[in-house]
Amino acid sequence: MDEAGRRAALEGLMAEHGIGFAELSRVIGRNPAYLQQYVRRGSPRTLAENDRQRLAAFFGVPEARLGGPEVPALVEIARLDIGASAGPGRLTDAEAARRPGELSPALLRQLGVRPQAASMIRVEGDSMEPLLADGDEILVDRDHCEVRPRGGIFVIRVDGALMVKRLRPALGGLDVISENPAYPLRFCRHREAEVIGRVAWMSRSLV
Repeated sequence: MDEAGRRAALEGLMAEHGIGFAELSRVIGRNPAYLQQYVRRGSPRTLAENDRQRLAAFFGVPEARLGGPEVPALVEIARLDIGASAGPGRLTDAEAARRPGELSPALLRQLGVRPQAASMIRVEGDSMEPLLADGDEILVDRDHCEVRPRGGIFVIRVDGALMVKRLRPALGGLDVISENPAYPLRFCRHREAEVIGRVAWMSRSLV
């Protein structure tokens, strides 16, 4: 969008909302004639980035509507209405979908996770503390179910119970390890454990 297009877009939004130049200039902390001079006289030649951000926020539109950068759309990620227990294990009969989560495509590319293979699951319990805490949401990559020699954090199902644990290959099966030393190591034979996917990312509230 060229500068003439940006000015026209701003004037169009003003008309939609019934607001004048002087009032809108005050909204962004400028003198009353500032935006009129910008739109009608081309002075200043371009809006400062922070002015454009304030205007977009005031009108409730993306910055791109006023000539700002295009923001890539977020990718919807399946969010399951179950908890992957970081304790003894949660029994689940069904994996009901909740409202999808959203992540940026750039983050997924960085993590090497396909959106179609991604699920978000809530952590329950304290056996994976301090690495994972109760209430954390984890991104599970179902494309990666192989437990390699150095191990990793995975979501698994054992005896119908869904859990998140550190897995390490062992002779004839897997060592199922909790980060919290209060929980003992468990050994599962291959036929006893279904590896759902590798944990690729974690989201945690700081509140």
